[in-house]
Amino acid sequence: MKSKPRAVFMAFGTKGDVYPVAAIAAAFASDQEQYQVVFITHSAHENLRVHLRANQVMYIPVSSPPAVSPLEHYGSTEVTFSAHKREITQNHRHECTLIFEDIFGDVPNVEGDLIAINFFALEGWSLAELFQIRCIVVAPYVVPYSAPSSFERQFRKELPDLYKYLQEAPSHKVGWKDVIHWMWPLFAEEWGSWRSLDLKLSAFPFTDPVTGLPTFHERLPSPLLLYGFSKEIVEYPGYWPSKVWVCGFWFPPRKWQFSCNDCAEISASGISGNLNQQNKLCSAHLGLQFFIEFPAKELPVFIGLSSVGSMGFLRNPRAFLRVLGTALDISGCRFILFSAGYKPLEAAIESYAKEASSCSEQTHWSNEGVSLFGGRLFCFSGSVPYNWLFPRCAAAIHHGGSGSTAAALQAGVPQVICPFMLDQFYWAERMCWLGVAPEPLRREHLVPDTDEDFYIKEAANMLVRALDHARSSEVKARALQISNKLSNEDGVSEAVRVIKEELRSCQ
Repeated sequence: MKSKPRAVFMAFGTKGDVYPVAAIAAAFASDQEQYQVVFITHSAHENLRVHLRANQVMYIPVSSPPAVSPLEHYGSTEVTFSAHKREITQNHRHECTLIFEDIFGDVPNVEGDLIAINFFALEGWSLAELFQIRCIVVAPYVVPYSAPSSFERQFRKELPDLYKYLQEAPSHKVGWKDVIHWMWPLFAEEWGSWRSLDLKLSAFPFTDPVTGLPTFHERLPSPLLLYGFSKEIVEYPGYWPSKVWVCGFWFPPRKWQFSCNDCAEISASGISGNLNQQNKLCSAHLGLQFFIEFPAKELPVFIGLSSVGSMGFLRNPRAFLRVLGTALDISGCRFILFSAGYKPLEAAIESYAKEASSCSEQTHWSNEGVSLFGGRLFCFSGSVPYNWLFPRCAAAIHHGGSGSTAAALQAGVPQVICPFMLDQFYWAERMCWLGVAPEPLRREHLVPDTDEDFYIKEAANMLVRALDHARSSEVKARALQISNKLSNEDGVSEAVRVIKEELRSCQ
């Protein structure tokens, strides 16, 4: 009996890095029932298991954390953090290797076998080479890092034959454009030692493990790279590799994004016919719904920093809350704050609530939520889909993650972005350039490290100025204009279509 072809999707990182790729895996499995589909990610994303199983996708967890913060976990010394990170990386790669051996080791390769990785799962490239499986890249955002300025000079000096091999490659074969666009980390020493010592491959891709010379006898096709954003938002420059494909944004199914199963079921029943139910939350979360629907001059403003806290950037949650409280006094707005399960922030919220109760200030508790500052700030510890929430908001203040940015664009709401790392700076600048956001906030203007009055007031004033700009008629109109342009795109379906076309071309 012929074995099923296997499609292994491997995505590491935080929720915004992983969920869009999981959505493609689920859609691919539903469309290609002849495939055995596997999804590999951190055990921290365990919530995906039930959703993927519903789409006949096997979920395999890896024990490594989505992010490693020196401030939150490993003390203050750089040496301690570096050593601990190395240990995590070694264990992570070992787990990945064992998983691939279980999937591909005992069964002969089948035509159509596929490995799809995101930019934080580069282990998959070398493991695909080891098991001789086609590898593609599925990335929700533009490359979040650039090669060092000295990379090409050093490469040409240390690997002259390989440099010439890549420069002379035909356009449809893997070449220097692929390397400089995204593959350059694979030529770093840390990957080379793992490849040669653990996997028994050549230290550098596209070279012979014995001679170290380029594999002139075999030129691999340029690898397919799918991007999960819209051409309406990001330009497609001519210098990108020939096999880059821009699909449109990859939004996970709405049901996946509720922290509450009851809310998810109510929303699902609305999608299937009862439109009134689609806009409702369950009885345990009426506090959030009431806050959103409370009659007021303006809709509330969303604030969410996602994994910024767990990455070690939110060092003083109490100062952050003071900035929001002062901004509320200046602006007269109402804020919805998602704590994203970050315990220090939730502890600061609870402390504020207790202090307010003792001072007879209005404080309203509900399941997974509490109101502060006279009922003008609603803090929510769960999650609801942004495509449910953002249309009910006047603006979205966030960290510039690709998922938050895409959801705000889809909803047509103005944005205020405070970037912290990697591609967040790109998205913050891009949204400003598109006219749907003011200039990016500096970190200290949203999450100052100190809670001295001067810095709190300065941060609050900067935040209110940015909000006033975002809620101007010009920015609102521009946000709606772009939302209309995106309304007909279905990035997940397009990604599945392109993957199927790639597989057919290999037969």
